[in-house]
Amino acid sequence: MRIAVTGSIATDHLMTFPGHFKDQLIADQLSCISLSFLVDELEVRRGGVAANIAFGLGQLGLAPVLVGAVGNDFAEYDAWLSAHGVDTCGVRVYSEKQTARFMCMTDLDANQIAAFYAGAMQEAAGIDLGKLARAKGQPDLVLICANDPAAMLLYTTHCRDTGIAFAADPSQQLARTNTAETQDLIRGARWLFSNEYESALLLERTGWSRDEVLSHVGVWVTTLGERGVRIDQEGQAACVIPSVPGVAVVDPTGVGDAFRAGFLTGVSRGLSLESAAQLGCALAAEVLGGIGPQSYSVDKDRLIAVAERAYGTEAADRVSAGLFIAASGSAA
Repeated sequence: MRIAVTGSIATDHLMTFPGHFKDQLIADQLSCISLSFLVDELEVRRGGVAANIAFGLGQLGLAPVLVGAVGNDFAEYDAWLSAHGVDTCGVRVYSEKQTARFMCMTDLDANQIAAFYAGAMQEAAGIDLGKLARAKGQPDLVLICANDPAAMLLYTTHCRDTGIAFAADPSQQLARTNTAETQDLIRGARWLFSNEYESALLLERTGWSRDEVLSHVGVWVTTLGERGVRIDQEGQAACVIPSVPGVAVVDPTGVGDAFRAGFLTGVSRGLSLESAAQLGCALAAEVLGGIGPQSYSVDKDRLIAVAERAYGTEAADRVSAGLFIAASGSAA
């Protein structure tokens, strides 16, 4: 399956606060917060949700096409992604801008406070998916991640109008979209991705009930942190897949992106939703144990061992099939 991944491409500035954010907040002063956190560590890493997901897909052998807008500082990042199986033909360089920046603090409870500077990402709506498809061939699936909101709406409309399957992953940009825009971003999606907080925000933004959301999408996948993943489909009972136990939390940045890469690899290679989610959780555990969203290297034998420890031998055998079968066909 050929996947085009659209969304943010960024440099991550990751900081560690040796305390708890909750201890710094005064309940009756929340309307006038003025805080400065002294952090002990700073890591500058490659990131951006689209680039992170494409990196994972590339390492798993799917050769994804990355689509996004970057600045004049992208050359080294381009070489890195290309070396890890990502086709960057869909990336547009805007020489007068800088690539987006993600600045994030993580406390001892793995809570995060973040800011995102869009930079060149503001130009993403200028990328023509139709022109890209004519040059490289139409993808089987377009993953629409957090990006310039105008670009996200444009890509979603293009997919619906042309009949291309798409996955909606609006994540952080739910805070920037109104009711009509949020409904438009997810209506007709084959896959809808969110974390637990985003799922609640999505319901608030759309004004829809959970059942109404499910009537507009194929499968809704919600990551639940240490509790695993919930998979919902219209008219069916929810399926919850537990996370990999016993993983030391080093840095949670990019864990959800790795899950998406593993999950989409699984479904593209014919795995059941449960097995695909187990593969996604195994890959997410790799990221959780390192610093930064692209600091891991895929070792298929190790992923199978992780799946066996977490889910048993039969489940690991199914995950193994998804890792070693050549990708073919279209989205499940």
